[in-house]
Amino acid sequence: MNILVTRIDAIGDVVLALPICGYIKQSFPGARVSILARKYTKAVVDASDSIDNFIDYEAVFAMSPNEQIAFIKQFKFDAILHLVTHPDLNKLAKDAGIPIRIGTISRPYHWLKCNRLVWLRRKQSDDHEALLHFRLLRPLGIKKAPEKIWQYYQLNHFAELPDEFSALLNTDKFKIILHPKSNGNALEWDLKRFSELIALLDPDVFRIFITGSEKEKIELESWVEGLPSHVVDLMGKLPLNQLISFIRKTDGLVAGSTGPMHLAAATGINTLGLFPKNRPKHAGRWGPVGPKVGYIQTKTEDLDSISAWDVFRKIKQWKKIRDTKSVLH
Repeated sequence: MNILVTRIDAIGDVVLALPICGYIKQSFPGARVSILARKYTKAVVDASDSIDNFIDYEAVFAMSPNEQIAFIKQFKFDAILHLVTHPDLNKLAKDAGIPIRIGTISRPYHWLKCNRLVWLRRKQSDDHEALLHFRLLRPLGIKKAPEKIWQYYQLNHFAELPDEFSALLNTDKFKIILHPKSNGNALEWDLKRFSELIALLDPDVFRIFITGSEKEKIELESWVEGLPSHVVDLMGKLPLNQLISFIRKTDGLVAGSTGPMHLAAATGINTLGLFPKNRPKHAGRWGPVGPKVGYIQTKTEDLDSISAWDVFRKIKQWKKIRDTKSVLH
C-alpha cells in the first residue's frame, strides 16, 4: 500500500503526525508512507523512520495545475489521508486520481472531493490531536489507536552537532532548555516568569539553554542581554536538524505549546508543557506525548497563574529521578 499523508502546518503538527505514519507501516507490512508538508519541517521527517518520502508542499503548489497533477500521479498513491487540509489539496488529490481519499465530514469541501468521510470535529473533541489522526484510518480497517503511540515517532536519524555545540553538553550538570516563544502559534509564559525560574536554578547544578528562532532572538534581544552570564543563548544558532540533535542530548525542556516541546517529547527527554484551560488550546488536545512528559494547565485562559516555583518543582523531580538512576547504575 502506498499512502500520502498531508500536514501542511507547523513543526509540532508534523511531529504529531509521525505516530500515525509509523503505525500504518506496522499495520500494512511493506507499506510506503509519504508526507506532503512545508519545507521548513523536512528535518523532522528526515529524522524519522515512520515516513519514507517527503513532498514539499510549497514546491508542488508553485507548479501549474497540470504539472501538479502529473507530479502526484507519478507516485501512484493508493490513498491519501487529509490530516489537515485545504480545498486546493482536495482538488489535486481527486484530479490526480488517488483512489481512496479520506477526509473529515466536517469540511464541506471534502464532500465532493473525498470518497471516504470520517465523522470528526476537532474543536469539540477531548482527544489529543495525535489520537484524532487515527480516526482517519477507519476506512482502511484500523479501528483504534495503539497504546503508547509515542513508540511510533521512530526518531532514529540525527544530524551531527558542530564541536562548539557538542562542547556545551559536556557536563554532569542537569542540562535544561527553556524555550520562551511560540512563533505566535500559542500562548506564551511571561518572560518575567522565565527570569524568575532562571533565578531558582542553581548554576552549580543546572546548565541552562535558551532556544528560539532568529526572528524571536531579535524580539527578545533586550531580555536575553539581561540574563545571567551562565545562561547559554542558542536562539537562531541551530538549524532544525541540529536543534533536534541538541534537544535529545539534554535532560529536559520547558515550553508552551510549541514545536520544540513536541520534539523534546518525541526524543524521549523530560518535557514540561505550559497550557491554558480553554479549548482547543488545552493540554488534553496539544500536550506533549512521550515517555517522560508532563504539563501544567491553568484554571484560566492565560498562563499568568503558573508561577516559577510551580515549574521549578517539576524540574527538581526530574533531577531527583536522574540522580537516583545514576546511583543505581
